[in-house]
Amino acid sequence: MKAIIPAAGFGTRFLPITKAQPKEMLPVYDKPTIQYVVEEAVASGIEDILIITGRGKRAIEDHFDRSIELELALNKSGKSDYLKELEEISNMGRIHYIRQKKQYGLGDAILCGERFVGDEPFAVLLGDTITFNEIPCTRKLIDIYDNYNRSIISVEKVENDKIPSYGIIKGTLEGEVYRIEDLVEKPTIENAPSNLGIIGRYILSPKIFKCIKQVNPGVGGEIQLTDALRILNADQQIYAYEFKGKRYDIGTKFDWLKCSIEIALLNKDIGPDLRNYLDYLLNN
Repeated sequence: MKAIIPAAGFGTRFLPITKAQPKEMLPVYDKPTIQYVVEEAVASGIEDILIITGRGKRAIEDHFDRSIELELALNKSGKSDYLKELEEISNMGRIHYIRQKKQYGLGDAILCGERFVGDEPFAVLLGDTITFNEIPCTRKLIDIYDNYNRSIISVEKVENDKIPSYGIIKGTLEGEVYRIEDLVEKPTIENAPSNLGIIGRYILSPKIFKCIKQVNPGVGGEIQLTDALRILNADQQIYAYEFKGKRYDIGTKFDWLKCSIEIALLNKDIGPDLRNYLDYLLNN
């Protein structure tokens, strides 16, 4: 199975830092955000990955490419641990790139990958969402897809005040999945059919491309993937799985900081010192 990682957005909520640096390259502790996403795809058994980029996103390509000069310098100075880490990054699956030339929304970004995907089911992992679980979220979705042979999306219960920021599903729980009855992009709290928000992990039938082409610009004047999923669901049942692990939307500054701190606290080298420092800040 192949994967598409949309990473073409402007990152306006992080300005001015994202004026010259892609949001997906913001560091979460000691790695850029998008590396965690690629690692999830690879850990889920995916080898071919298409990253949808845009103008000013060259740093993403450079990160996953080799840096011969740096590798030679590290080798010469005997820094073998750093060298090994760099080699692992550049050997992380087969990564391809294509540009979304205009920002027409998530649906349009995924449509950019139609030729790459072909006529096979594929995964979508949003480039600014990090998930952690013993079984990677995408791996779990692949397993469910193999069982049902239908598109499957990951959802999570969201707080009421955050509902207008999500695509929301209406569904009936059947075992470990929801049979989706409807999907609404960024509804008001009053009009939301539930509090189950779509969280940026999908396994989709290639039929989604035909559905995207039928979508008119929706919320924000963009081609919304949720609207395409609604069309697909009318033709072919879609299911949803409620993710049980930890998720961070790096599109918000608070979650970006929270994720960095939590990951750093788990690090055996700096975790204890960081915990002591945070205790000091809170008590002084």
